[in-house]
Amino acid sequence: MSARLDAGYRETALRSLAETEFDVLVIGGGVVGVGAALDAASRGLSVALVEARDWASGTSSRSSKLVHGGLRYLEQLEFSLVREALRERGLLLKRLAPHLVRPVPFLYPLTHKGWERPYVGAGLMLYDTIGGATSVPMHKHLSRTKALAMSPSLRDDALTGAVRYYDAQVDDARFTMMVARTAAQHGATVVTRAEVTELLRDGGRVAGAVVRDALSDNEIRVRARRVIGATGVWTPDNPAFRIQMSKGVHLVVPRERLDLETGLIMRTEKSVLFVIPWDRHWIIGTTDTPYSDAPDRPTVTDEDVDYLLQHVNSVLKQPLSRDDIVGAYAGLRPLLAGKKGSETAKLSREHSVASPEPGYFVVAGGKYTTYRVMAADAVDVAVKGLGGVAPSLTARLPIHGAVGFRELWADRIALASKNGLSVSTVERLLRRHGSAVTELFELIGQDPSLADHVTDGYLAAEIVHAVTHEGALDLDDVLSRRTRIAFEAPERGRAVVEQVADLVGGRLGWDASARREAVDSYLADGAMLAS
Repeated sequence: MSARLDAGYRETALRSLAETEFDVLVIGGGVVGVGAALDAASRGLSVALVEARDWASGTSSRSSKLVHGGLRYLEQLEFSLVREALRERGLLLKRLAPHLVRPVPFLYPLTHKGWERPYVGAGLMLYDTIGGATSVPMHKHLSRTKALAMSPSLRDDALTGAVRYYDAQVDDARFTMMVARTAAQHGATVVTRAEVTELLRDGGRVAGAVVRDALSDNEIRVRARRVIGATGVWTPDNPAFRIQMSKGVHLVVPRERLDLETGLIMRTEKSVLFVIPWDRHWIIGTTDTPYSDAPDRPTVTDEDVDYLLQHVNSVLKQPLSRDDIVGAYAGLRPLLAGKKGSETAKLSREHSVASPEPGYFVVAGGKYTTYRVMAADAVDVAVKGLGGVAPSLTARLPIHGAVGFRELWADRIALASKNGLSVSTVERLLRRHGSAVTELFELIGQDPSLADHVTDGYLAAEIVHAVTHEGALDLDDVLSRRTRIAFEAPERGRAVVEQVADLVGGRLGWDASARREAVDSYLADGAMLAS
């Protein structure tokens, strides 16, 4: 099956939704939902996946961009959770997505002499070994002098020494989209802008859902033998569990603003704070505060910004100011609620699968790193009774773009010369697309102007590819999730919005009026988020 999510695919998929009775219907296009669709499809089941907005448009595009075990969970004695997450980190780095997930170093400053170094060292030794010790380099103890030499931006009195350790990094939104493409490649019918308005029932069982196509406003009755809800913070309360939302905010500053060789992790009074390398930027986060408003549009408040700046500035020679911030984003974690009054920072990141009524199953909780386990568990529970269903295969199933990535990486100099691009550009494309980079080269071959840069970090071909292959349907899809221009550039990329609209408008069937409306809508949306 094709992994090309273009307009033709969507039209065919909508017909399939109306004409097919599926074994499994998955509701929700975050990382767990697309993971469940891939898991079920790879077992040979007929699968449909519908998402009300865009792939990863909720929590799955607004994380810290880390694939990690959760170092602080060791201190909370969550050993099984950390072991599971580190095992998944290893699978992603080595087998499933080496093109999208890569090691990233962090400096853990020590601030107390004597007891702190052996305490932290023992924790990191456990962290390096319980999930498999070969996926990232082992931690290393550093003297104060060595740590400061690696981190000239840190105040001399900010540490007494340090430990360097490794975790892994991912572009969360692109990864989610690539899993959706992989599910489509394995036969799943996947559709965005398709909102479930009600569940269908037959004889006391959930037997599908009514889905509204947001582009045509048509309603489709989708029939399915099992329905899995993977809707994150939109998960309704049920007898088995309820969701407690927690807001996490991140700030984005230019890379040159901080002189650090590695990322940084610091303790705070509530949790931890990361300074994370992100190509030409740093991501600083995160907050962890209870949230009870509507989940659709969490915003970054002045209090959030003050909290993050206060804590990161406590260790910097030259403090950051609001003028240094080029972007910011807020996301909501769908945590399993604890006892009344529990702090969200202390709630478990474990997940749960429940069946509120026959034929209907919901999965919630967990963390991005363990999405594959959550998806497999949800499918395991849902398919009981269908008979003859194979066990999960996804621990051995590479994500789209993984197969052939290492060979292309080894040949990247010749690849750059052949396609008239710089080696650094080809390296960046390979890290974002893997072996699917050949799709971009085909576009450039058809139109050499697509090799031009829209911004320093993105080619025009990537903007077009977002629509022709990756299922983007509007400017926000392209600028916020297929690329990350919306938070990497000032004013959500206002300077390039018109150019991006020119590149995608014809391919999305926009006339002059629709193009103008799309641009105005994106700019108005940005103004509202900034207010």
